Amino acid sequence: MSSHSDLAQMRPRRFSAQGPLKGRIRVPGDKSISHRSIMLGALAVGETRVTGLLEGEDVLSTAAAMRAMGATIERQANGDWLVAGVGVGGLLQPTGALDMGNSGTSTRLLMGLVASHPITACFVGDASLSKRPMGRVIDPLSQTGARFTAYPGGRLPLIVEGAATPVPLTYRLPVASAQVKSAVLLAGLNTPGVTTVIEPIPTRDHSERMLRGFGADLSVEIDSDGARVIRLSGEAELKPQTITVPGDPSSAAFFVVAALIVPGSDLVIENVGLNPTRAALFDVLRLMGGSIEELDRRDVGGEPVADLRVRASTLTGIDVDPAVVPSMVDEFPVLFVAAAHAQGRTVTRGLEELRVKESDRITVMRVALEQAGARVQETEDGLIIDGTGGEGLRGANNQPVATHLDHRIAMSMAVAGLASQGGVEVDDTRPITTSFPVFEQLIASATAA
Repeated sequence: MSSHSDLAQMRPRRFSAQGPLKGRIRVPGDKSISHRSIMLGALAVGETRVTGLLEGEDVLSTAAAMRAMGATIERQANGDWLVAGVGVGGLLQPTGALDMGNSGTSTRLLMGLVASHPITACFVGDASLSKRPMGRVIDPLSQTGARFTAYPGGRLPLIVEGAATPVPLTYRLPVASAQVKSAVLLAGLNTPGVTTVIEPIPTRDHSERMLRGFGADLSVEIDSDGARVIRLSGEAELKPQTITVPGDPSSAAFFVVAALIVPGSDLVIENVGLNPTRAALFDVLRLMGGSIEELDRRDVGGEPVADLRVRASTLTGIDVDPAVVPSMVDEFPVLFVAAAHAQGRTVTRGLEELRVKESDRITVMRVALEQAGARVQETEDGLIIDGTGGEGLRGANNQPVATHLDHRIAMSMAVAGLASQGGVEVDDTRPITTSFPVFEQLIASATAA
């Protein structure tokens, strides 16, 4: 339940049709790459420079935690960030609890880092993060010799006692999770010997790309079963890097869908990261008939990048192949919005992971879309959506849609509002700042162009 003070602080906003999205915009830096650039910069010896860092609350939580463990991290006047690292094995004992705010990524990855250093760290977070289970990371990291004391249910607050002599691990991921994979690999950095992660279903590979970029000895092979086998040699010596962070495809997703469903739109979104383990949403939208063109495709810091030109399109419902889920897991809420505007039926399956995100994104999106006038059926592992055929949703006139402190729900329903007949009121826009602080400003500039 929300307390009275929580309700008083909530920032509701009605999003309604503003006309087509035009011109050029640039979304903030990729969140996954931003987190990792701070962490690995803090473990390198020397100074790492990061350009285009996402300055959302989640990434700032990572920066604060790495400072608390000895790294020097400063923002320059020009917006670049400089990170002076302590070296692998050099993390210091933090003097107080590490406040992770709302960031599950910070928590799980930093648990991995601490697990192989002889220090003790206490992780705390906000109400939403404190509900999220950490057992999937605790299980493998316990096998390295680290000890964990968690709140019942494997939740925060949580104390990690790192292993003085960590043991290398061979771990087969029971669920597709880039966070669990990354936590085990980061623990392996300060562990003698070879740490091996076997990934039956590929997930986003930013950790592998960036570990290699910083000079870690890391190899990836495909075994006879088609699983990815990732091997990392421990006691690594990381070298400082100059990193340009590409635009976050998860943030670009909201503007891509908005431009597809708002009539008359023709929008260029610059510098979007198109890592194949992240960009499946754009392929799915193209299969639905969306006009998404890649301009000036290029490589930035080992990651593929392009400018996306998106034009309003007539979308058609499809059966979404469950195989794409790991490479667009965070984009399903906004895909549901696109499906609600398409002609015909869209069927999604294999989305069990969405039930343990910042909110149960399957149920929360069903309720929100129904409130806005969409026809939606919820199944155990997805949604079946019958679209309006491009007419736009009639809007949620009576009461605000509940976002449950989930930034992606808030932004997805804001996009629905931009293409609706009556507007959609979101109960609280505050969570948007965790990942996309300039979201509302970019809507204003794209609709004013």
